[in-house]
Amino acid sequence: MTKRKAAPHRLFAFAFVAGVAIAGGVTLGPGVARPAMAEPATLAVAPVPADAPFASEINAFAKADQKQMPPTGAVLFIGSSSIRLWDTLAKDFPEIPVINRGFGGSLVAQSTLYADRIAIPYKPKIIVMYAGTNDLDNGTRTPEQVLQDYKDFVAKVHAALPDTRIVYLSVNPSVLRWKQEAHILEANHLIEEFTLATNSKTEKLNFINSHSPLLSPEGLPQPNLLRADGLHLNADGYQVWASIVKPRILALAALDGVERLDAPKAK
Repeated sequence: MTKRKAAPHRLFAFAFVAGVAIAGGVTLGPGVARPAMAEPATLAVAPVPADAPFASEINAFAKADQKQMPPTGAVLFIGSSSIRLWDTLAKDFPEIPVINRGFGGSLVAQSTLYADRIAIPYKPKIIVMYAGTNDLDNGTRTPEQVLQDYKDFVAKVHAALPDTRIVYLSVNPSVLRWKQEAHILEANHLIEEFTLATNSKTEKLNFINSHSPLLSPEGLPQPNLLRADGLHLNADGYQVWASIVKPRILALAALDGVERLDAPKAK
């Protein structure tokens, strides 16, 4: 594959001040009992500067956490707009506690940038990442650079949370970005290879290939699963995506001891 010259990739660094206070109980939804997890703490952090990437969304997460911190030991979904727009995430995974921290049209490296704010403080047992499609769009990043950015994310998370499993969801096909399909396949392949080579009891990594199952029998993206923009999944698309991803996530959640919300209550 011919490597394209990467466009400049700038990240904004900033310092933050953290404080800890005990928060109240967390409501996970009507009729759903809060799992018996460690009581979460509320983090008080300085706002992200207004000129930083996706500052408004990251600051909104901080405000939500100050009101009610998510429970520890959950499954955290992080990444770009396909995660952000997954409005039915909790309904699709009623068996386990989930946290949605998708933001904007973010790049892999931006999840790394904000991991200290929207990943590590929650102490999740599993992190599920979907990112990379924006990185590859119009040559912003090469497949090799996306792989390195993902390695950097893994390194940062595992330095703080060595027992947390990280699951990468493959970049999905779309009509809008079909011209980038070769690069999408290459990035998926590189990350899958890295996962297979690195996964171990001490370096928990998994890869879920949802790309192939989302293609038509002719090997093309399916417009009926996408919104009018030809990029993001519609309601039917999320149902199909959930049917692919959910069995693997639930199996890993059982392996890692994620609390079941549907478990019989102790008498």
